[in-house]
Amino acid sequence: MLRIITLNLNGVRSAARKGFFEWLARSRADVVCVQELKAQAADMAGDMLAPAGFHGYFHHAEKKGYSGVGLYTRHAPAKVIEGIGIADIDSEGRYLRADIGNLSVISVYLPSGSSSEERQQVKFGFMERFFPHLKKLKRSGREIVLCGDWNIAHKEIDLKNWRGNRGNSGFLPEEREWLTRVFDELGWIDVFRRVDPRPEQYTWWSNRGQAWAKNVGWRIDYHIATPGIAATAKRVAIYKDERFSDHAPLTIDYDYKL
Repeated sequence: MLRIITLNLNGVRSAARKGFFEWLARSRADVVCVQELKAQAADMAGDMLAPAGFHGYFHHAEKKGYSGVGLYTRHAPAKVIEGIGIADIDSEGRYLRADIGNLSVISVYLPSGSSSEERQQVKFGFMERFFPHLKKLKRSGREIVLCGDWNIAHKEIDLKNWRGNRGNSGFLPEEREWLTRVFDELGWIDVFRRVDPRPEQYTWWSNRGQAWAKNVGWRIDYHIATPGIAATAKRVAIYKDERFSDHAPLTIDYDYKL
């Protein structure tokens, strides 16, 4: 069994203080994808750098206290690739790939467009340029799992207040259509939805109001995979017993041998 976890940490130091690494030690994970480190290389120490039993790899943003992604893996990868080769995207620390045997696991963090119209345009620019990269990855012949915060809820089932959010970043028609193309045109699989069709399964909750307590959330964190490994997914779980971040860890178990 191969267990892969993804979590937007909303700050690795903050998540560490809230007990994330103690939970991780009990999680029996093989690969852990994290996003929004909000830390530079010099800030990383102890469990943040390499939890017991794991190797740690990171792609930091150039801007301090911003973005950044990481991977913790039980098996040392044969190759680690930072970024997608586009300077303005890579400067924000949004993509990290580890090749372990015949599998590639990628921690990816799409921009949020909610803070301003300018950032929404950055998000659209990312999506436009990331699409050919996804196409190339899909054609590589490898089994691949892209884990992370995609900052898009795909369908109405994927957020509580979908009617009121149709004009908001994260649920705009253009964003949703783009994700549909990723699945339908390129053939990637939304693994969680393949296993769990139930409503009210969310991975992020606003810190405003009582969103967490009332489960007024969004499902914006994904395992998006090639069909081969996606078909082996046996169990999915969103962990909500403790709160390490404004997101919840999403765990998927695959009947897959590295």
